Amino acid sequence: MHFATEFWLTRFCFQRALGCIYLIAFLIATSQFIPLLGERGLQPVRRFLRHVPFRRAPSLFYIHCSDRFITAAIWCGIALSLFAVTGWSESFGLIVSMIAWALLWMIYLSLVNVGQTFYGFGWETMLAETGFLAIFLGSSDAHPPVVVMWLIVWVLFRTMFGAGMIKLRSDPCWRDLTCLFYHYETQPWPNPLSWYLHHSPRWTHKAGVLFTHFAQLVVPWFYFAPAPLCYLAGGLTILFQITLILSGNLSWLNYITIVLCIPCFDDRLLGRLISISHSVPMQMTLVHKIAVGALTVIVLALSWRPARNLFSRRQLMNASFEPLHLVNTYGAFGAVTRERFEVVIKGTDAEVPDANAEWREYEFKGKPGIGDSTGKCGLPRCRPRTFTPGSSRLWKNYSKAKEEFFVCSRAIHSRMRLQDSSARIGIVIGSPSLATAAGGRAPTPENIYRQSLCTARRTTGIKPRLETERGYLHRTRGAILIRCLLVIGRGVACR
Repeated sequence: MHFATEFWLTRFCFQRALGCIYLIAFLIATSQFIPLLGERGLQPVRRFLRHVPFRRAPSLFYIHCSDRFITAAIWCGIALSLFAVTGWSESFGLIVSMIAWALLWMIYLSLVNVGQTFYGFGWETMLAETGFLAIFLGSSDAHPPVVVMWLIVWVLFRTMFGAGMIKLRSDPCWRDLTCLFYHYETQPWPNPLSWYLHHSPRWTHKAGVLFTHFAQLVVPWFYFAPAPLCYLAGGLTILFQITLILSGNLSWLNYITIVLCIPCFDDRLLGRLISISHSVPMQMTLVHKIAVGALTVIVLALSWRPARNLFSRRQLMNASFEPLHLVNTYGAFGAVTRERFEVVIKGTDAEVPDANAEWREYEFKGKPGIGDSTGKCGLPRCRPRTFTPGSSRLWKNYSKAKEEFFVCSRAIHSRMRLQDSSARIGIVIGSPSLATAAGGRAPTPENIYRQSLCTARRTTGIKPRLETERGYLHRTRGAILIRCLLVIGRGVACR
């Protein structure tokens, strides 16, 4: 990659691909944001805004935070995403293009800044940072700003190299090449291929760790090299991301990383693959030059702390240093768990929760099932599913429950309101309604959770055993009882 290269086709591909990522992100928000963060959600935006000032979390929802307003904003994001994917945003000149991409960025940044736990993942800030840079790429009749392409590659470098450095510093299994002995079965979202990958020969696991180190520690330095080295570096990174997509469900993290690889390929290469007639102005307009110049100064000024973080002994992973998420740090799987922890929520309509009570589990979307001693599945959905680039934000957070054993109890008692949110939470969990699991009783304002009991269940291979570690009992009024379990399970126990 060098300054004498044309990037019109590169910009063409990048803008449409990023529009697709925006579209996926907003479509996920249509079904999950209100149940999780709406007025009757688990972490209501309204309550968050009361305690956090605007300067710490800039968001459009400080203007109004009703469910209708949030839903309208999300659907505006979908419309703007389609506007970008179809290329119409680039057909009406520079100003319209910049406004369209700026609105996309503002709406999604507003979701991220009030999303709290459920929007605390690295791919959220990746989209916020990349979306901000996309504002300055210009329309189809503008000269592509090469500097912005370099800044996008800088995001890609921090994403890949940061992930590589955090692995070397955090978990010894990355240094002794044994992390993949555990990763495929203990990752939050295994997919149908995870079982086969877990049971593949040990030498393939070690080779996979070596390839990971190569792709994340060596290859990123060649993003800035001239062609054809930058082509090769971009191609290897895309290949690496495809292997991650095939081995698990990581939402659209891998997809946006692939999108970030597009600036590694200039028009000389893409012109052999894509034939689109176009005319490129020799220079950018004055307004465009000023905007790109200001962007460059801002990004360079904000890059000092993320760059220093890459080589720090106390490296931060997926952190932002300012509320607009303009330049961030990234990383993934610095530590690989040896055992799988996950929260299970069960309900019953029995008057007395004794040994004879029938407890029914609330199914989370994307959650792998638990196998019995015969290797068959005891739950309705045992086989792990492929749902990437989608995501289940609720299950992703509950799957990290080892550190917060009582997160389930707190959520149940304080936020999960059956009387009005049954169908909404059911969308996120996967059941038609919470009442379905609780014996079919329709929820009413009085049907508040009366009891929560946290226990633990461990599975080894495909033979599970029940083990109670800790318990927590809480009684309120109502007819529906809830039991919260912390499961230590194998993600790929069943095929």
